[in-house]
Amino acid sequence: MSAGPNTAGRRRRFGWPRRVFSQVLLMQLAIAAGVTVLATGLFLAPFSRELDDQAMSRALAIAETTASAHVADEMLGSLPVTDGPVQAEAERIRQSTGAEYVVVMDRRGVRWSHTDLSQIGKVVSTDPSEALAGRHVMEIDSGTLGRSARGKVPLRDHQGKIVGAVSVGIAYDSVRDRLLAAIPGLLAYAGGALAAGALAAYLISRRLQRQTHDLAFSDISALLTEREAMLHSLREGVVALDGAGRIRLMNDEAQRLLGLGPDATGRPLDEMLGDGRTTEVLTGRVLGVDLLAVRGSRVLVANRMPTDDGGAVVTLRDRTELEQLGRELDATRGLIDALRAQDHEHANRMHTLLGLLELEMHEEAVDFVTEVVGVHRATAEQITEKIHDPLPAALLVGKATVAAERGVSLRLSPGTLLPDRLVDPQGLVTVVGNLVDNALDAAAGSQDPRIEVELRAEGRTVVLRISDTGPGVPVEQRELVFSEGWSTKKLPAHGKRGLGLALVRRLAERQGGSARVGESAHGGAEFTVVLPEALTEAGRDGAAGPGTGPGPAADTTHEQATAGETR
Repeated sequence: MSAGPNTAGRRRRFGWPRRVFSQVLLMQLAIAAGVTVLATGLFLAPFSRELDDQAMSRALAIAETTASAHVADEMLGSLPVTDGPVQAEAERIRQSTGAEYVVVMDRRGVRWSHTDLSQIGKVVSTDPSEALAGRHVMEIDSGTLGRSARGKVPLRDHQGKIVGAVSVGIAYDSVRDRLLAAIPGLLAYAGGALAAGALAAYLISRRLQRQTHDLAFSDISALLTEREAMLHSLREGVVALDGAGRIRLMNDEAQRLLGLGPDATGRPLDEMLGDGRTTEVLTGRVLGVDLLAVRGSRVLVANRMPTDDGGAVVTLRDRTELEQLGRELDATRGLIDALRAQDHEHANRMHTLLGLLELEMHEEAVDFVTEVVGVHRATAEQITEKIHDPLPAALLVGKATVAAERGVSLRLSPGTLLPDRLVDPQGLVTVVGNLVDNALDAAAGSQDPRIEVELRAEGRTVVLRISDTGPGVPVEQRELVFSEGWSTKKLPAHGKRGLGLALVRRLAERQGGSARVGESAHGGAEFTVVLPEALTEAGRDGAAGPGTGPGPAADTTHEQATAGETR
């Protein structure tokens, strides 16, 4: 039973390693060894040919020297003998140059000199026709003295006539010895280079081992697969940035929240998102925890964690629905407070009416009821006469009631007139509701508190102006009030403020308009919002004009919930 595991262990020990470190090290060693052997072979091949060429050139030079030593004159009128002047001169040259042999022959190929004296007077063993024809010959061939590097030249007399040839040979073994003698040094250099390459491969592999935490390739592949599955299954957006601020990766939720596509990967974040708080938060120019940002119609909460390589990982949570619930909670509490106040006031009126009836003052009771009902009816009629669209009219009627309960007078300016041709009534309700709530908070507690609302049409443009008697907005803060996260109020139940005015400006700018704040004639703040093409063309009852479609109208369903922010 124990033989199986031991056998498997031995098989793994001598098999291909699984770790990245080991595989890379073996591959680098194999590459270094292969390159070393190849370089050595490529060097030895031309080196051997070079030695052969040098030996043949040397033999040819010795042959030319012998042919120019008046040997041809010694051959005239004599016979080849072992102790003749030709043999003596050839032997002298051979000994002084270190050649293996120096052979002088006549036109018949008969030797006049040779290292072996018994060969003098005999015909040469190789064909001398090339040299006798006047051509120089270099070759490596075998003869009576064995294999040698040879040089052959024609032998001429003083008149230039070819009378024979000179053949000089250099022992080929000496050339081979030179080659073999050079190999140990070459191998030493190659071994040194291989050792340096092996050391470099080991150091690189060790660094790779630390960076990959000694994982196997299969483990890395599994981790990458798991990372992709985990990132794309998260319901929070994840954005990874490199040290240069480029987007390294984004999961599906981040693409949805930021409105980006897969092609954004590898591109700078500033280029993809443009200027704004969202870019500043994601790039780390604004620091903090649970930072608020607005992207399109979405309220996002971002957290940024730097990485060791200078980049960062940013997580994004969609707070749009939570923000909507928080706004609804705030609105509900406000309505509860208003209803509670109305309940007290209604009880007082009922007690007054009951007293008048018990005192049998019937005419006074009728006048009292008529007066109470007439105040509310007059307010509603005044609003609906000037604002023909039912949604903003209903909003202002409700806000007027809440304002009255808080002791603030809400009234329309004489120039108010809004036809029933709104392209996006809900978007206008978001803007008006947010600004009126801010004005109520600012005016409450001031002397003679009141709010004035002006809604008028200029062609197809809607101009909204809301002023109050509050403390106003200092000049240095008139741009900050439209920044995300800026607020002067205490935190509400949902824990976040500073989004309403940012969304008002975002909605106005998306429609090509503007939102600004200045000083009102009453000493408080005056907010002005311009919404171009907010009305359809006249005569087209309910027909949508150029601003319609799924763009702003659809987005405001999310933005309505964010009304009620502070300056």
